[in-house]
Amino acid sequence: MAYRSLRSHKPSPQFGGDSDWRIHFKGNSEEDLRRGFLTNLEYSMAKDRFTVTPNDQYMAWAFTLRDRLIERWILTQQHYHNNNVKRIYYLSFEFLMGRLLEDNMTNLGLKESTATAMKKLGLDMTLIEDQESDAGLGNGGLGRLAACFLDSMATLQLPAIGYGIRYEFGIFKQRLVNGNQRELPEEWLQAGNPWEIERPEYRLGIKYFGNVRHPNGSDYRLPADWMETEDVLAVPFDTPVPGYRNNTVNTLRLWSSRSAEEFNLDYFNSGDYIRACQNKLMSENISKVLYPNDNNHSGRELRLKQQHFFTSASLQDIIRRYLKHNRTFDNFPKKVQIQLNDTHPAIAIAELVRLLVDIHRIPWRKSWNIVTKTFAYTNHTLLPEALEKWPVNMMEHLLPRHMEIIYEINRSFLGKVQKKFPGDVDRLRRMSFIQEGPDRQVRMAHLAIAGSHSVNGVSALHTRLLSQGLVKDFYELWPEKFNNKTNGITPRRWLLKSNPSLSKLITQKLGTTWVTQLDQLKKLAEFADDSEFQWEWRLAKYSAKEAFARRLKEWEGIDINPDFLFDVQVKRMHEYKRQLLNILHCISLYDNIKAGCTDEMVPRIFFFGGKAAPGYFIAKLIIKFINNVASVINNDPDARELLKVHFVPNYRVSLAESIIPAADVSEQISTAGYEASGTGNMKFSLNGALTIGTMDGANIEIREEVGEDNIFIFGLRAHEIREQRRTGYNPWEYYNSSPRLKKVLDLVQDDYFSSGEPGLFRPLFESLLDGGDRFMVLADFDAYCDCQKRLCRVYKSQETWTKMSILNVAGMGKFSSDRTIQEYARDIWDVAPAPVMLDK
Repeated sequence: MAYRSLRSHKPSPQFGGDSDWRIHFKGNSEEDLRRGFLTNLEYSMAKDRFTVTPNDQYMAWAFTLRDRLIERWILTQQHYHNNNVKRIYYLSFEFLMGRLLEDNMTNLGLKESTATAMKKLGLDMTLIEDQESDAGLGNGGLGRLAACFLDSMATLQLPAIGYGIRYEFGIFKQRLVNGNQRELPEEWLQAGNPWEIERPEYRLGIKYFGNVRHPNGSDYRLPADWMETEDVLAVPFDTPVPGYRNNTVNTLRLWSSRSAEEFNLDYFNSGDYIRACQNKLMSENISKVLYPNDNNHSGRELRLKQQHFFTSASLQDIIRRYLKHNRTFDNFPKKVQIQLNDTHPAIAIAELVRLLVDIHRIPWRKSWNIVTKTFAYTNHTLLPEALEKWPVNMMEHLLPRHMEIIYEINRSFLGKVQKKFPGDVDRLRRMSFIQEGPDRQVRMAHLAIAGSHSVNGVSALHTRLLSQGLVKDFYELWPEKFNNKTNGITPRRWLLKSNPSLSKLITQKLGTTWVTQLDQLKKLAEFADDSEFQWEWRLAKYSAKEAFARRLKEWEGIDINPDFLFDVQVKRMHEYKRQLLNILHCISLYDNIKAGCTDEMVPRIFFFGGKAAPGYFIAKLIIKFINNVASVINNDPDARELLKVHFVPNYRVSLAESIIPAADVSEQISTAGYEASGTGNMKFSLNGALTIGTMDGANIEIREEVGEDNIFIFGLRAHEIREQRRTGYNPWEYYNSSPRLKKVLDLVQDDYFSSGEPGLFRPLFESLLDGGDRFMVLADFDAYCDCQKRLCRVYKSQETWTKMSILNVAGMGKFSSDRTIQEYARDIWDVAPAPVMLDK
């Protein structure tokens, strides 16, 4: 390896006595925090009152809170180390952490004292909080779920570490230009990140390319030498993750790529300045961008590099930590549980085999036994195209030893399949890790299932469809591996922090235990018919709507009326999530207004928000379509008092924390059988919004918990959709049989919303009719419009609506990520809490 490790393999000479190394705790009073802020402003930021900026103020407050986190952080790691505890290692390609200042204040129990200290210093808390960039290291629900899980693991005092990539540029910043999405780099690190600590002493080497030598023969199961590789360094950056009002502070470790050879002096001296830095530039590309465009070979290769980069670094780090306490690998699965958050980290299975067999010389059979007892796999999708597949020739070129290992695992695996299902050649073809054809592919989900002792879905419906459809063959081979763990959300961020007016009202009635025991919310049902409590509930909801209206005015300079019903669909832009169905309904309402049919309408504003993948043409066209429709409706005086449409740009965690509490209606209208779970549906319901949705994902379980009378369900069920496809779905039949659907689509076809750009939305029309309407927008259109009418009728009775809102919140106890993590810990990880005691 062409780099020098910064770590010593020998213990450092001891200096100082025990009292010198004792943690000296900083005070948490208002005065302590005030002094801490001023000290950090002067000594960490080198600023005084004449030069200080709002960002300096934010950084100084963050350092002040981080000081108090570090005290508990060090003690937590010492406690885990001294007791050699079993740990959870959570591998995720995404961590959508959002902002951390207020979150950390809340979990440390310092929000009130910090706010008072700021006020006494004449500081604006909101202005300071707005200086923090969203850590957008994720694309949507997957990354936000990972962040919620980290919060719950720390709150439940479970020994855990999250591993991911420190992307220099996270999910892009979305800007609307003439209604079109434009992607700009999200430079979340530009002003500095006060929460992270670089750990260069734990940097690791990661290999790519090269050749494999087999000194012990051609058997892939024997130790091999991976030679002549191109190496990069993985440098860890650690972020503390505190539990809620306890002493546990776990770690999120994100890897940044660096060149093993930063600078070539020979090239520089010869005048080739660009080539002198070429290795540095190429190496650092690995952690440069979240989800590089993989529509080309270079983009796909970079994405595979990223997946190997963070999984290899994480596994080497896990092994290093394990070997501090253990001389052999016999107890590895008893001390290490690795959870794969979806299929992105699946290459970790082949990498752990390589590390055990080639580096630590563990025999193949024993290594595979360790691997299959260590890994667990969470599947998050029912879309076959969303499962990771890699071209065999790319894998053989980039990771040649891993490809050999995958071939060997596959050979042994298919032998087991053949033994259990003799003569079933087609089953062997379906289950093989290698998808044969002109462009042979490695099926990473198959590797993940074979290499894990647990495979879980994330909602009851998703798990059932997974085992009966997408990976049915694997379920029939290993039914004992499969289980369900319905997703959840952290109530600390998604109610206590984001909705202060409603959480305050709940606390007045129930006390504070609901924050960590969300099932306590069921007691709210006792007050659902109380007229005085209903009035207070409506005031709290209205306060959240006013707060969002103020924020929208700051961000975009537009005025919205909080007296309107707020109907919200904010999520990643994808055809199966059916933002198109929503906006087609808006057109139908607009058509009713123009026809004078407004008796059943209530004043309503439809909010859309979400980002489309840069290469996803149809999703980006839908954004343009929404904005064009909004322009027509919002500028028509006939619609002014009844209907508005607004697309909120650059949807992100901090925006979600503002718009979700303000929502009256939550749009969860995905095609049944396509949404694995969804967590946005949970966040909206927890904040008192009523759901209009399909029987998809976690909507089904929300309906069970809140009661079928307190949710608006419409549309085809998953089995009905499968049956329609089997018998031959014809979208033209729906077009010809529904006058309102035909009227809406004809307006689109006739360029009513694109008069200056004829034919602009023709691809949408064709995708629905000529293209087969894959996600059955037309099949559900009439049922959706009828359900919306029923919703409006209920909304006109504010007493009934408020009661339903209260009962929605009362039924959300099941959907805490604390419950989800407790189930993982009990059923999959077999890991116990390790409470940390402060020795002040």
